[in-house]
Amino acid sequence: MSWKANPTGTAEIERRSEPFLTQKMKDTLTQRYLPRFETSKGALLPALHEIQHAYGWIPAQALDEIAEFLDLAPADVLDTASFYEEYWLKPKGEHMIAVCRSMACEVCDHKKLTDTCREKLGIEVGETTKDGKFTLVELECIGACGGAPAILVDEDLHETVSPEQMSKLIDETRDKPSPH
Repeated sequence: MSWKANPTGTAEIERRSEPFLTQKMKDTLTQRYLPRFETSKGALLPALHEIQHAYGWIPAQALDEIAEFLDLAPADVLDTASFYEEYWLKPKGEHMIAVCRSMACEVCDHKKLTDTCREKLGIEVGETTKDGKFTLVELECIGACGGAPAILVDEDLHETVSPEQMSKLIDETRDKPSPH
């Protein structure tokens, strides 16, 4: 296997006229988070959370704005955001379905739940439906081992879920408003 470099150094970032990192967000970071840390880098995760909570994902322009605000290299911000599963660097669906793949859920056949989602939604893990309604992910552990197999639909925990229940949850969620 060989390394294949992508020419990202010359990539253009799509920009909008107004910033993603608003003055209100900067004020929150300045007052609530920056005083807690020895360096501004300590506020990087809270800054990423601020953007994601506001927009549902973290656009490239926002990464640059965070880097400038915290006086960090843009590469450090991108490295951090792309390292953690919880950050989204591309738009996700209105609703998130997260199937736990921890050991307990694996023993209880979480794969049947993932397969039910894949078949019903017509997408693979990590993808979003064409209508933008659902994104399907698998997470390492959602902390519900006693109720395996467990899933999150948006931020709602469902335990001991069967494939039939999974299908019903998708139907029930389809017409709900987005939690964003």
